[in-house]
Amino acid sequence: MTSISRRRLMFTATGLVAAAAAPRMAFAQAAAGPFKLDPLAYPANALEPHIDAKTMEIHHGRHHQAFITNLNNFAKDNPQIAGKPVSEVLGNLGAVPDAIRTGVRNNMGGHANHTMFWQIMGPNGGKPEGALLAAIDSDLGGMEKLQTDFNAAGGRVFGSGWVFVTVTKEGKLAIETRPNQDNPMMDGKRALLGNDVWEHAYYLNYQNRRADYLKAWWNTVNWKVVGDRYAAAKAGTLDV
Repeated sequence: MTSISRRRLMFTATGLVAAAAAPRMAFAQAAAGPFKLDPLAYPANALEPHIDAKTMEIHHGRHHQAFITNLNNFAKDNPQIAGKPVSEVLGNLGAVPDAIRTGVRNNMGGHANHTMFWQIMGPNGGKPEGALLAAIDSDLGGMEKLQTDFNAAGGRVFGSGWVFVTVTKEGKLAIETRPNQDNPMMDGKRALLGNDVWEHAYYLNYQNRRADYLKAWWNTVNWKVVGDRYAAAKAGTLDV
């Protein structure tokens, strides 16, 4: 092969590599902005067999990332949505410009919901203790009744949505559901914990068996983190 042919082949190969990399580079640039996707605090396979690694990778790295990308695109022309706490924006959606209000509701709600979701899960999650356990007993009838009622509420969500245990500043607990990516902050409340019942959260392992997923999910709850969230809610410092 002549030196000219080798040089032409080298340039062609370099061009193919650059072209192959272009979509990934474009995606990274589209995601740039004030909103960031925090990495998981545990390996993607840490919640197996209850939630498989592939579901975690897709759910976190693609679904949650899509909310981040969309929010950063909104923020280009509306920087005020990134200049306030998420809780303040979601708690006053009427102040968000009409043109982006639905998009902010869906994507910032999804960002808040999923940020909470990753935080309150983890391996070896222990059991509720202290003030949190006392509140579960007094407000929700104990752990067994909490799980039964929570799972039933999650099973009744039509289509896609979330089931939450909400908490007031006084520490009062309640089981509530929200459609789509709505968050209790939109109603002036806070989520102590919550489970995602969109099919993307469980379909690879459970297909249409949402009830099985809801039951298995309790094995992933990190009760130390939930206890910290409960204390923060009573102190008025709980954000998402």
